[in-house]
Amino acid sequence: MSDAAFWDEASAAQKVIAEVNGLKSLVEKYSRLHGELEDLQVALELAQEEDDQELFREADKGSEQLLEELDGFELELLLDGPYDRNHAIVELHPGAGGTESQDWALILLRMYTRWAERRGWKVETLDYLPGDEAGLKSVTLLISGHNAYGYLKAEKGVHRLVRISPFDSSGRRHTSFASVDVIPEIDDDVEIGIKPDELKIDTYRSTGAGGQHVNTTDSAVRITHIPTNIVVTCQSERSQIQNRAVAMKLLVARLYEKRREQQEEELAALRGEQKDIGWGSQIRSYVFHPYSMVKDHRTNYDVGNVQAVVDGELDGFVNAYLRWQLKRRSTTTL
Repeated sequence: MSDAAFWDEASAAQKVIAEVNGLKSLVEKYSRLHGELEDLQVALELAQEEDDQELFREADKGSEQLLEELDGFELELLLDGPYDRNHAIVELHPGAGGTESQDWALILLRMYTRWAERRGWKVETLDYLPGDEAGLKSVTLLISGHNAYGYLKAEKGVHRLVRISPFDSSGRRHTSFASVDVIPEIDDDVEIGIKPDELKIDTYRSTGAGGQHVNTTDSAVRITHIPTNIVVTCQSERSQIQNRAVAMKLLVARLYEKRREQQEEELAALRGEQKDIGWGSQIRSYVFHPYSMVKDHRTNYDVGNVQAVVDGELDGFVNAYLRWQLKRRSTTTL
């Protein structure tokens, strides 16, 4: 068996395992929530029999917590998009502003890494370009987990930070921007139609903090799709063959996303709709000064504890986006 065939089979096995683990997790959540509901019913009956106000308060508190968990479970079941169950490829890029924006991109990297790890998902850095003085210029992550794309698609867009700059000796307030791009990892059986003569493949030495196995050989791979000028890179794996395989997956995902966006534009033109400008318009603001608040401008959901959010507490924003999206979908179909 060739190295390429081996890694293809290993990747397929990992996807099956992830799917099984995802379904197993759903069953376990249902069983746990069902058990909690039965416990609450028993506690409520006991409180009524004994007219115990303390038991009533405990049952009330438990019911609120259960409703919150049921809300999240319902959202998970409603993730029914064609690629919602897939792993997610996440790219972060700082906007204009040099070190300020590059540091903001690094903060976002930490935020998404912590959020994903709390869910038990695997986070792999495929490509990393460090900043000039601090932060990063770009990073590409593969976040592997059941419904990873379904949840992380809520984060696609421009994120705005307002804070007192740690890099400004005068202590002035700065506004920084960074873009988050999210696409699904596409299975090999999706037909994209890439011709070998449409590809330019370059190899170079792995550098920076991006991979666990950065070395001094020409193992890193850059692939350019000539017709679309889409460029993907990977330097995280041990060998050039592995990096090339991962880079091809990135390219397939990029080409799929481009095709999907073109189809949406064509449908919008047929309907006579004005397509929203996504790139360059902020979807969320994180304000550390002069007050503390994170606000999503699509859903109007906000939280006062900015530090908790950038430390990975994103569920409220993701869930609010999914509910908003479902509401828009149901309104459109009426």
